[in-house]
Amino acid sequence: MWEVADLIPTREEWNKALSERHGENLQKKFSSAAVAICGLGGLGSNIAIALARAGIGKLILIDFDRVDITNLHRQQYKADQLGKFKTEALSENLKEIAPYIDLETHTVRIREDNAAELLRTADIICEACDEAECKAMLANLVLETMTGKYLIAASGMAGLGSANSIQTRKITNRFYLCGDEVSDVQDGVGLVSSRVMLCAAHQAHTVLRILAEQLEV
Repeated sequence: MWEVADLIPTREEWNKALSERHGENLQKKFSSAAVAICGLGGLGSNIAIALARAGIGKLILIDFDRVDITNLHRQQYKADQLGKFKTEALSENLKEIAPYIDLETHTVRIREDNAAELLRTADIICEACDEAECKAMLANLVLETMTGKYLIAASGMAGLGSANSIQTRKITNRFYLCGDEVSDVQDGVGLVSSRVMLCAAHQAHTVLRILAEQLEV
């Protein structure tokens, strides 16, 4: 009878499968990359899942919050993880998906006085914060002081608007913005799983395109 541990692929098998899917050269770029995700809610948890499946080598997970029942309709957590820190719960889930991924977790609120150190080793930074102040702080910090790092932010994913209105726009050479840039949770229907996942997928896909040097024009 098979044990669960026997079903987990070896590191060599895992890397071989990813290389066969993406090509060896591209997978090396994915595997050597470090991506920071600032906020592990609907956007951040979905970004992390997508990047783990793609074989990104290291994820830096930053969030101060715990899993709440109100999160379960759109965030990548389970009912039996209620009350756990999101950094801890998401790490568990990511390790089930990608057992050899390198995870660095910070169970803190990202602020202006700690952001530079938290993001120091990241190649690409995904902004997945709830608060407008946090979004603005990250944009200013990364674009003004972190030469060479890319920032992928989000704006507008609430409601039941068309999926086709979620887009990725290049703002500057190092700054990309995903979403419809219009919808807000205050406008009626709040955050819906499918649309949040669409925006998160845009952010994750932009990470992969940057690493593949397929930059937007």
